[in-house]
Amino acid sequence: MLFEGLEHIVREQEPMARYTWFRLGGAAEYFAEPTNRTELLQIIEICRTEDIPIRMLGGGSKVLVRDEGVPGVVVRLSAPAFCEITVNDAQITAGGGARLGHLVSTAVRDGLSGLEQLVGIPGTVGGAVRGNVGANHGDIGQYTIQVEVLTRAGDIKTRDRSELRFAYRKTNIDELVLLSATFALEREEPHALAKRMQKLWILQKAAQPDGNFGMGAIFKDSGGSTAASLIEQAGLKGTRVGDAKVNDRHPNFIEVHPGASAQDVIRLIDLLRTRVFEQLGVELEQDVEIW
Repeated sequence: MLFEGLEHIVREQEPMARYTWFRLGGAAEYFAEPTNRTELLQIIEICRTEDIPIRMLGGGSKVLVRDEGVPGVVVRLSAPAFCEITVNDAQITAGGGARLGHLVSTAVRDGLSGLEQLVGIPGTVGGAVRGNVGANHGDIGQYTIQVEVLTRAGDIKTRDRSELRFAYRKTNIDELVLLSATFALEREEPHALAKRMQKLWILQKAAQPDGNFGMGAIFKDSGGSTAASLIEQAGLKGTRVGDAKVNDRHPNFIEVHPGASAQDVIRLIDLLRTRVFEQLGVELEQDVEIW
């Protein structure tokens, strides 16, 4: 076997639908969930030596897997070793695999303000920092002072604030794995923080559509107009391709109904981008990765 000695953490032909918000797509050729850094390094070394594609999967809220599946290895850092969160005075360090929601609640509980504005945003810390997630009041990058990364060559490096660049929904972090990130926050009374977080949570939920079907936000907001407003201006609310449909209330979300395929969503994404450009002259920038 290609991953001899790692059979306990590597599975073949793992269905990917269960790991993404869209609940669609085929299987990963190999799916790995290492339990520690040593096993992660072993997987990376095998992939490098054998020239096997490798992808990192976080919370799956920004990933759409094609119906044909994913060649190579998909790595998910779900083990406790990659999800630790520690507080040191006014700084908090979180593993790349930790849930963003857990980081936010830990900071609030310990009376550290800044990250509460990210309440309700899905995903892992690694994905959040890479994508510089944010809300109306700011983004995670403004609090990030250090990251620990793992390169494709298997080297672990620390990058300080002076080396990091954060822009709207993107960063200059291009290494394979974000192992951990450290955030500098401000002290505040925990009860007041918790009340503010609760209000922000209500606002965040109101900005998202309801529904039990798979669903995801598709495009980034840029240029002063939201993607939702552009889609609405182009008269595309409710547009349907197969069993994938633009949400009537929040048109930057695509609903996935029973019987839908990943190809339905891909065709609908292409249709939205084309129609908005034809009618409004604006190029929508995709906020979901298609594997």
